[in-house]
Amino acid sequence: MFQTSLSRRRVATGLAVSGLGLMVNRRAHSAIHVSAQDAPDGPFTLPELPYDYAALEPHIDTLTMQIHHDKHHATYIANLNKAVADHPDLQEMSADDLIVNLDSVPEAIRGAVRNNAGGHVNHTMFWEIMGPVPIAAGSLADAINRDFGDLAALQTAVNTAGTGRFGSGWSWLVLGADGKLTVVSTPNQDNPLMDEVGTPILGVDVWEHAYYLKYQNKRADYLTAWWNVVNWEAVATRYAAAGGQ
Repeated sequence: MFQTSLSRRRVATGLAVSGLGLMVNRRAHSAIHVSAQDAPDGPFTLPELPYDYAALEPHIDTLTMQIHHDKHHATYIANLNKAVADHPDLQEMSADDLIVNLDSVPEAIRGAVRNNAGGHVNHTMFWEIMGPVPIAAGSLADAINRDFGDLAALQTAVNTAGTGRFGSGWSWLVLGADGKLTVVSTPNQDNPLMDEVGTPILGVDVWEHAYYLKYQNKRADYLTAWWNVVNWEAVATRYAAAGGQ
């Protein structure tokens, strides 16, 4: 039987203990609110990719990976460090803690923290769940078959949520408090943890910067191709850490 708590603190702690919280190494990005060059140093850092930029070719092209990681993700970190620069208490929290405890963030910077801590957490997971492509097996495969029928049905559900997301956002596979797997989508850089929808174990970025260089406006083609680079071993690890059995 699944026993999963979605209490805000417990979820964040579980992610951190399992090593699936924030990987640390630093960089920063030019764009949204502040340039990387002008960004203040801070506690939040850019994780190194666990593979080469070209490792996901031909499904995800090298240039997209370079821009997505070195520019977009780094900008979220730069902006997050800027937002918490005058708040030592927030600097002591992990990004996972921040997104599941947004009510404790001062209102004046809450929007910036939501967007940029969310972007940091979301992208850190995104890099982790791509790479080599072992087949889903063991308890995760059993749960997929139980809750969706088969892997193809899960892929269809995630793709449908992704193509149906108006504008920018994410499509997620989450483990709920009831121990069941479900698919949800969120806008912008929101994360299912923010509203206690469930613990995300797989997520695909459907912002245009994730696919436009190769797929232009063909989001559905990108989503179809993306399944070729899912690292199911990493997804299974997240599933187990979230309490899946």
